[in-house]
Amino acid sequence: MLPETYSPQVASLIPLFYIGWSDSVLGPSEIELIQNKINNFDWINEADKQLLLSWMNPTNPPSSDLHQQWVETMQASAKKMNPDGRKSLVDLGIEMAKVPSENQTWLTKEVIDALKSLEAAIGVVSLELHSHILTHQQISEEKNAILSSSKIDVKGLQHVLDDDYIEIRENVFRILHDPMFNLETIRNKEEYREQVLKWVHLLAEQGYGALHFPEEFGGKNDMGAYAAVFETLGYHDLSLVVKFGVQFGLWGGSVLWLGTEKHHKRYLKEIGNMELPGCFAMTETGHGSNVRNCETTATYDPATDEIIVHSPTLSSGKDYIGNAAAHGQMASVFAQLIVDGKNHGVHAILVDIRNKEGKVAEGVKIEDCAYKLGLNGVDNGRIWFDQVRVPRFNLLNRFGDIDEKGVYSSPIEKESKRFFTMLGTLVGGRMCVPRAGLSAAKASLTIAIRYALKRRQFGDNDQEEMLIMDYPSHQRRLMPRLAKAYALDFALTYLTDRFSTRTEEDMREIETLAAGLKSVATWYTTDTIQECREACGGKGYLAENRFADFKADSDIFTTFEGDNTVLMQLVAKGVLGDFNKEIVSGGLLGMINFASERFMATIREKNFRNIYNTDEGHLKDPGFQLDAFVYRERDLMVSVGQRLRKFIKRGIPSYQAFLRCQTHLLEVAHAYVDRIILEQFLAQIEACEDPALKKTLKMLCDLYALHTIEKNKGWYLEQGCLSGAKTRAIRRVVDKLCKETRNDAFALVEAFGIPDACLAAPIAVF
Repeated sequence: MLPETYSPQVASLIPLFYIGWSDSVLGPSEIELIQNKINNFDWINEADKQLLLSWMNPTNPPSSDLHQQWVETMQASAKKMNPDGRKSLVDLGIEMAKVPSENQTWLTKEVIDALKSLEAAIGVVSLELHSHILTHQQISEEKNAILSSSKIDVKGLQHVLDDDYIEIRENVFRILHDPMFNLETIRNKEEYREQVLKWVHLLAEQGYGALHFPEEFGGKNDMGAYAAVFETLGYHDLSLVVKFGVQFGLWGGSVLWLGTEKHHKRYLKEIGNMELPGCFAMTETGHGSNVRNCETTATYDPATDEIIVHSPTLSSGKDYIGNAAAHGQMASVFAQLIVDGKNHGVHAILVDIRNKEGKVAEGVKIEDCAYKLGLNGVDNGRIWFDQVRVPRFNLLNRFGDIDEKGVYSSPIEKESKRFFTMLGTLVGGRMCVPRAGLSAAKASLTIAIRYALKRRQFGDNDQEEMLIMDYPSHQRRLMPRLAKAYALDFALTYLTDRFSTRTEEDMREIETLAAGLKSVATWYTTDTIQECREACGGKGYLAENRFADFKADSDIFTTFEGDNTVLMQLVAKGVLGDFNKEIVSGGLLGMINFASERFMATIREKNFRNIYNTDEGHLKDPGFQLDAFVYRERDLMVSVGQRLRKFIKRGIPSYQAFLRCQTHLLEVAHAYVDRIILEQFLAQIEACEDPALKKTLKMLCDLYALHTIEKNKGWYLEQGCLSGAKTRAIRRVVDKLCKETRNDAFALVEAFGIPDACLAAPIAVF
C-alpha cells in the first residue's frame, strides 16, 4: 500500500509509528499498551485498525521500503508547516492528515488528546528531537553533490555487501538510533556494564539473540541472520557485540550444539529471551589455548548420581569469562570428565554460579577482572569451583554421556577426535568475531576517508590548499585497506554460508577456514584502525571521533576466540595434514606422489619465470593474479613438506620437527588464507550481473590482489619467479589503482550503509 492511499486517520499516526520503530525498541509491554489504545480509538475504522496493528509485530517490523515511504511523506508534509509551529510529532501527523477534499470533523480535541496520549506512550515528545526527519533531504543533497563525481551505484553495491540480509541489518540500525543506545565517551565500568546488559535485553526482546536457535525455542534456525545482526552491532559498540555473542553465541551455542533435546527444552528459550544469562567457561589461567589439558575436573559420584566440579589449583580458575563478574547465573564449564576413575577427556557441564537475585552459589568463587584495555562494558571474571555438585542431567551429553548405571559412553570412540568435535562449537564464534571487527574497520575507514575529503593541508605556492585525500601517500595509506575490506567481506560471507550449510564431512575444512579468516581479518582490523587514526592526525586522537573505542575494544580480537598465531598453526596443520600424512606414512606411493607434486611445482615455477610481461592488462588478468597466489601457497606447502620429511627421516620426533618448521608453517597458513580471499572476490565478480558494479568490484579486486603480491614481493624475488622489472610494474599499477579508487572512495564507504547517527564521529559529518 502506498502512502497516498492511507486514510487521514492512518496518516495522522505515521510519524508516531516511524519514531516508534526508528527511535524506540518496542518491547512487549509497550506493544500491548499501544495495541490497547488503538483498539479503543473509535475514530478509526476496523480496516485501518488492522493495518496499524499489522505494523506492531517486533519479529516482523515494517520493511525498509515502507520506512522510506514514511520518511518521504513526512518530509513533504514538514515543508508545508510553519517552522515556528513544529512542536511535536502529533503536529506533523495532523499536517499529514489534512486532505482538502476530506471532511476534517473527525479531528476533534478528543482525537488530538488521544494522539498525544499515544505519543507519550511511545516515549517521544518534541519534533526537535527528531530533526533528521526535516533535514534528511538536505543532508542527502550535500552527499549527492560529493557523489556526483562517482558513477558507482551505491545502493546496488550495498546490496552486494549485505547479501541476503539487507532488511534485518536496516532493522538493527533503526534500533540503534534509539536514544537508549546513545554512545558516551567516558563511562564508569559498573554503569557501562548495566547499560550494555540493558541493550542486550532490548535486542533479545526483538528476537535477535535467538535467531540461530530452532523455531520451537523462539528462533528461526538462521545462523546467517544471527551473524548479520552481530556484524551490524559492530558499527555501534563492541562491548555490546561481545556481550551479545557470549550470551547467545557461546553460552547458548554450547547448550545448543553440545547438549541434547532435554537441555534444549529446559534452557534454550530462557537463554534466547535473556531470562537465563550465562557463561562459556573454557579458558583457564594456566591453560589458555591448550584447552585439552585444562585442570578443572568433573568427577562422577555414583552414590549420589551427581557430578562434582572442582578447581584443584589456583591456575585452574576459569579466566576472562564474559558474563561472570556480575550477570551470569549459569555456566558451561569445560572440565576433565572422570567416571569410575577413568579420565574421558574434556566435556562441558552446566553449573549454577548465581541465583536470580545475584547471590553467588555455594562452593563457587568469582573475581572481577576489573578494568581492561577495552570492552569495559563486558563483565569478565574468574571462577573457581570447590567440590560443587550438580545432577548428572547437567552433563552436555551429545558427544559423551553417563547412563543411570554410571556407565560412560560416546558415539565417538577416539578421545582426540571427540575433543576436536566438541571444540567445533567455537567455529560460530570464530566466524562472528572477525565480522564485528571488520565492521569496526569499515567504520574507521568511513571516518578517515570522509575526513580526508574535507581536510585541506599545504598547497602549491598561492594555490588553495590540497585535500589530504589527493596526496598519493594518503591514498596509499587508505585505498588498499579499503579494497581489502571488500575482499574480507566476501570471504567471511563465504565462511558463513559454508558453516550454515555444513555437513559433518565439511567440518574439518570449515574449522581450518574459520581459524584462518578470523586471524587474518582481526589482524587487518587492528592495523586498519591504527592507520585510520593516524590518517586523521590529532582529530583522530579525540575520543569523540570513535577511534579510541574501536582501537581499545577490538584489540582483544587478535587473541579472543583463540590467539591468532596459535590459530594460524592450526591452519597450517589443517592444510598440510593430508599431504604430510601421505609423505610420512604413504610408503612408495607417497614418495611417488610427493615427487609428482615437486615436479608439478617445478613446471609451474618455470612457466611463472618465463612470463616477463609487465603490461598493465596482464597484471590485471585474474588468471595471472590467482596463479601467483596459488603458486606461493603450493610452493610453500611442498617445501615445508620436504623439510618435515627430512627431519622425520633423520629420526627427529614429529613434534620437534614441527617446531623447527613453525615459522615456515605460518607462511603456509597466510598463503592459504590469501588464496581463499582472492578466490571469493573473483567468485563475487563472476556472480555479479550488473556490468557497472562488476567493473567497480574488478577495480577493488585488482588493488587487493596486486597489493598483496607487492607486499610479498621479497618472497617472489627470492624464488626467482618475478623479476625486478615486474615488481616495479606492479608497484606502478597499484599506485594508479589507488588514485582510481580515491575518485570513488566516498561512494565505496557509503556502500557500507553505516547511518550517520550510528557513525557518530563529528569529523565524518557531511
